[in-house]
Amino acid sequence: MPKNPPDNMPRITAYLLYHDVPAALDWLTKTFGFKEQSRMKGPDGVVSHGSIELGEGVVMMGRPDGVYKNPKELGGATQMLYVYVDQVDQHFERAKKAGAKILKVPEDQFYGDRRYAAEDPEGHHWYFAQHVKDVTPEEMKAHA
Repeated sequence: MPKNPPDNMPRITAYLLYHDVPAALDWLTKTFGFKEQSRMKGPDGVVSHGSIELGEGVVMMGRPDGVYKNPKELGGATQMLYVYVDQVDQHFERAKKAGAKILKVPEDQFYGDRRYAAEDPEGHHWYFAQHVKDVTPEEMKAHA
């Protein structure tokens, strides 16, 4: 990737670890509506890298090895991804229907987002949100 990506490229790209990259690609596209960008095989002939996109956001993935471990191996969440979508309630229904493990149902948050949380089969936590209300600094402070 170039040192300074073009303006239309995301500036930060998440990289997640999955033991079964092909299954993760399939599950994330079906469940959360991502679009697959790439699927690459390693020297052993097994898919070891892939990438997906949603809007202008990109998530890359690879297989854990050596010092790199995924949440399933570690026994708990290691991060959460916060993804904005246009219709969070419809997105939630899609994920639920596809069998996602729902951690939190859609709910309005004091900071102006409506969000829900789900866990994928290898333990990564995904938060999907829609901004529904602008909140003043004073209103934020009142909730802190």
